[in-house]
Amino acid sequence: MPPPPESGEVDLRHHGDAEIGGGLADFAVNVRTGMPPQWLAERLRASVADLAAYPDPRPARRAVARRHGRSADEVLLTAGAAEAFVLLARVLAARRAVVVHPQFTEPEAALRAAGHAVERVILDKDFTLDPAAIPADADLVVIGNPTNPTSVLHPAGTVGALARPGRTVVVDEAFMDCVPGEPESLASRLPAGIVVVRSLTKTWGLAGLRAGYVLADPHLTERLAEAQPLWAVSTPALVAVEACSAPEAVAEAEAWAVELAAERDRLSAELSARGLYVVPEARASFLCLRVPDALGIRALLRQRGYAVRRGDTFPGLGTDWLRIAVRDRSSNDSLLDVLGELGI
Repeated sequence: MPPPPESGEVDLRHHGDAEIGGGLADFAVNVRTGMPPQWLAERLRASVADLAAYPDPRPARRAVARRHGRSADEVLLTAGAAEAFVLLARVLAARRAVVVHPQFTEPEAALRAAGHAVERVILDKDFTLDPAAIPADADLVVIGNPTNPTSVLHPAGTVGALARPGRTVVVDEAFMDCVPGEPESLASRLPAGIVVVRSLTKTWGLAGLRAGYVLADPHLTERLAEAQPLWAVSTPALVAVEACSAPEAVAEAEAWAVELAAERDRLSAELSARGLYVVPEARASFLCLRVPDALGIRALLRQRGYAVRRGDTFPGLGTDWLRIAVRDRSSNDSLLDVLGELGI
């Protein structure tokens, strides 16, 4: 069981990219390494020839719609998930906005920047969702699934149970394609009142390209589009969205998710065997663990050339938490060896 969350403010704008650099082995950023694959890189290079024309989002919208079995008017393409959260914060007029933590902090930061008062619901019991913890009169609820940084995957039925008349539930599914088969995704079901935000950043290694999308009721996607600048998503990003939504790309991502699951479970078992608390049932591309003097351990790892993500900038975690990205077996073993040298 995790300890009670520590109180106090955190830096909502601190992200894993601030942890890396200087030749450090990157276990801090949850972006797949060795990406993009050659076929995608070639498509992106070829798109440069079309940069004189304004971007046309329609083919990519149709591709996303086909990928999830939705209609094109339920899709809004965005410059990454971050833009989606900003647009939602600006368009939705919530009376009582609730963000479920620990989770990716950008949705709360966007809400606060747009003038919303934000109430936090901090999960306990291994960070699993209890719908009863959400205030009944909350008309906007934001939750991640699987959740960053805990790697917990909530059942689709539990997340769907948050929906009710007069309430919008925003589900950040940026890491859902880490889960083989995506059984708990709401992207293809899209119940009334549910908004799904997805990103190409993590699986395809496209953080610098900024490519994501929103799936929602057509009336909401239209309102979001009205708040979005013209041509917000670049031609290369649109090419990536279309390409990565194709059946063969989805199958490639699925095969990677299966490999990831095996290596993640192995790494989790190794860390647990050393007496560390690893949040159980991890399903994303990272592990969240409790380490005595985590900030001190993080500093020692940096001295040895390894960057891991501090946990104390996530509401609901504290200074004894770290997040570790799951890499290939050789890289993970190197990290385990260094932790062993530190007595862990």
